[in-house]
Amino acid sequence: MSHADVVVVGSVNADLVVSVARLPRAGETVSGGTFARFGGGKGANQAVAAARAGARVTMIGAVGADDFGDEALRELAAEGVDVSAVARLDGVATGVAAIVVDARGENQIAVASGANAALRGDEVASALTRLAGGSPPRGAASSAPSGGASSSSGVVLLGHEVPPAAVEAGIRGARAAGRLVVLNPAPARDLPDDLDGVILTPNADEARELAGEREPEAAARTLAARTGAPVLVTLGEEGALLVDGDAIERLPAPAVDVVDTTGAGDAVNGALAAELAAGRPLRDAARFAMAAAALSTRAAGARDGMPRRDDVVAAL
Repeated sequence: MSHADVVVVGSVNADLVVSVARLPRAGETVSGGTFARFGGGKGANQAVAAARAGARVTMIGAVGADDFGDEALRELAAEGVDVSAVARLDGVATGVAAIVVDARGENQIAVASGANAALRGDEVASALTRLAGGSPPRGAASSAPSGGASSSSGVVLLGHEVPPAAVEAGIRGARAAGRLVVLNPAPARDLPDDLDGVILTPNADEARELAGEREPEAAARTLAARTGAPVLVTLGEEGALLVDGDAIERLPAPAVDVVDTTGAGDAVNGALAAELAAGRPLRDAARFAMAAAALSTRAAGARDGMPRRDDVVAAL
């Protein structure tokens, strides 16, 4: 992993997007929309966001041996993402997300996981070992940054659109290589048992479900007590809550003209990982990530609006 600042273990999808005046109710058809196709998958989106934020990025995931998979890998490579650790699986379709977006930029998403659901833990472990040059484990896991400077030895960013075994293998492999671990628990599901030192980045709904607490602040504190690490809870246009030890801070998001919120959470995670990998203090990395997310909503699709580092710096 010496050649990569950020390694993303996550999903790769094709996004099929229909834009309509308003979101349909259950059983309702809303006509008059427009259609577009984009690269997607939370993991792949986060990899693009991290690359545009200046990180050297490697993607670990799986796609099918189909046209969607070919295009997904071409798009990632064009962004400068190393896709050599993405498995090509015969007989399994590349993941697909069907997305409906309304005139306010709100969305509904249904996902067919395809090859993402077939990513195995041993494949993730082997890829992380190769990226680390086959080096043996260094012992104790690196601690999560708290307030001051972050780890500059690299970040492994994980998400829940791949199987639990793949996530758990990613956490173990990151620790073995002495890397900081960030877990975006989206969609919400049971968390791994061993989360010591893992930074969690749920949105408000995910935080409530994972912690069993109604209020985002209480949920964040509950999750932080479980991990012994900072927790960043994103709140959409209201910004985010950062819990770091006993301290809690609300981080604003810049006001922008929203076109499409699809991928905003991925922009947060990719930008955060890139900044932490570059050695930025956690609070500064989180502020940068919130600005990147806000700027990402100015264009349709999960990736088209994702900003480059200079644009984010100018917005801060």
